[in-house]
Amino acid sequence: MRRLLLAAAAFVMAASTLPTLAHAQADPGGQDDAAAKKKKADDWGDKQAPLPAMRNAGPCPFVKTLYDAARYVEFNGAQEASSAVGYTGEIQGVSAGCAYKSDEPIRVNMNLLFELGRGPKAEGSSKTYRYWVAVTDRNREILAKQSFELPVSFPAGQDRVYKSETINGIVIPRATPTVSGANFEVLVGFEVTPEMAAFNREGKRFRPNVAPTIASQDKTERQ
Repeated sequence: MRRLLLAAAAFVMAASTLPTLAHAQADPGGQDDAAAKKKKADDWGDKQAPLPAMRNAGPCPFVKTLYDAARYVEFNGAQEASSAVGYTGEIQGVSAGCAYKSDEPIRVNMNLLFELGRGPKAEGSSKTYRYWVAVTDRNREILAKQSFELPVSFPAGQDRVYKSETINGIVIPRATPTVSGANFEVLVGFEVTPEMAAFNREGKRFRPNVAPTIASQDKTERQ
């Protein structure tokens, strides 16, 4: 279980439209281009989940995986080739719940599902990934951000494991009772290099040919 606390003064939010996160953009071009972009967005767009409805003072924030940081693909070499892949990772799912009423702050708990891989150029049988969780306002200004470590061990003969992480204690202050959760987003992503971000942005991917295997390394892993 992880904890992230947004300890800050209350914020007054504007009523402007929430900007879209950077990923596949709409294109007024031909139908073929539109279909290709839609497929890319479906495959690799921001994975997001509306928070479960509760008896809150208003709507909850949305949780999203930032497109550029949704995957971790490490290359051991100058070329982007499947034979040069080291460790990989993908955020497979994000779910969350929140609660607030009256003038109370918004409290968010969330669960993340990671798929971690070991490529032909991976060195060793273990890897510590790093990911971050951030809270932003409607103008995409970062109000709080925290990084977490995700240690992973790959059992002999397995190149894929799944792990789930629970994040509790995300607390978002509100300036007045009229400020709702719709003014905020909770974003998640791997800590990636600029090269990794560009690789993700272009929609490139490598997938092992073997079926995934779900391991049971510790109590936080998906059974």
